[in-house]
Amino acid sequence: MNKVSLLFFATLKDLTGTRRTELELAPGAKVADLKTRLPEHFPKLQPALSSVLVSINREFAFDHDEIPEGAEIALFPPVSGG
Repeated sequence: MNKVSLLFFATLKDLTGTRRTELELAPGAKVADLKTRLPEHFPKLQPALSSVLVSINREFAFDHDEIPEGAEIALFPPVSGG
């Protein structure tokens, strides 16, 4: 199994009730797989997952990107401004 660190920011931290946690993923898991698993642990995240921004080891990632072993994954709500 691939143990990763998850960091939640802003409203996502409020929805999960934590800033940081760890999760085990299958080897070769992708960001899309992580988004599928998260509601099992944090049901309140479900509505937000379609628009979250994800970074892996401080680089933005997309649903098709593979998550390396021991990665630090940060999740951010959408940001707007002008």
